[in-house]
Amino acid sequence: MKKITDTHTPSGLTVNLTLYYMLSCSPAPLLSPGLSHRERDQMESTLNYEDHCFSGHATMHAENLWPSRLASVPQILQLSDLWRLTLQKRGCKGLVRVGAPGILQGMVLSFGGLQFTENHLQFQADPDVLHNSYALHGIRYKNDHIDLAVLADPEGKPYLHVSVESRGQPVKVYACEAGCLEEPVELTSAPQGHIFPVMVTQPITPLLYISTDLTHLQDLRHTLHLKAILAHDEHMAQQDPGLPFLFWFSVASLITLFHLFLFKLIYNEYCGPGAKPLFRSKEDPRV
Repeated sequence: MKKITDTHTPSGLTVNLTLYYMLSCSPAPLLSPGLSHRERDQMESTLNYEDHCFSGHATMHAENLWPSRLASVPQILQLSDLWRLTLQKRGCKGLVRVGAPGILQGMVLSFGGLQFTENHLQFQADPDVLHNSYALHGIRYKNDHIDLAVLADPEGKPYLHVSVESRGQPVKVYACEAGCLEEPVELTSAPQGHIFPVMVTQPITPLLYISTDLTHLQDLRHTLHLKAILAHDEHMAQQDPGLPFLFWFSVASLITLFHLFLFKLIYNEYCGPGAKPLFRSKEDPRV
């Protein structure tokens, strides 16, 4: 976490403490010296392809999953049970069975709203809450580790920064932003990474697609059936068109009341009881 602008987003310290608590409560069979090669390969395969994990909205703003303070061991165990149940119900049963590394992967995926499908990894965060800057590291996909960051330019507009680190046999990985209207680009391990704009579609679709299948991403654009695609600032302008109607109604009412009060003062001054005449009659010179 690099920038937090609301009270519902956990701090970096809270996130790291929660991850520590979860890993401390989870077995790590991959580290067992008695694990057979077949069992190890099977677990590694599960870690490299997280079957439809994590489905549902991102957990970033779920305060009960990222508590700022835990005071006792029973509270930590209760939090561990809640996380396991959440991951299992959101398509991450395989990762939970793998133990600590799988649970860590599921929590990272859930934090930003990342989900694996049959052909790709998609980033489906809510575009309305991208005002916080954060980075997700070590997302396992095939033989690669992917880093994804939500950052903001000097004007405060969010953008996505993606980099990839190969582990073992290199595999080509491609990515495209929302709608995949632009040609997918190949991700590399270059230090500068790749930058993608935050585009928002109507209806809402994921903000980023990552896949090893280039043809799949090229075909994806024809299957989304979008009505429109907007830049993030245009989308936010539509979401918040200005001050509410009640504000302008109150201002108009105050102006109207002021003018009525002013009219009443003028009327009483010249037309009410005891009002002063507008024109004084000339005095008779013979008096």
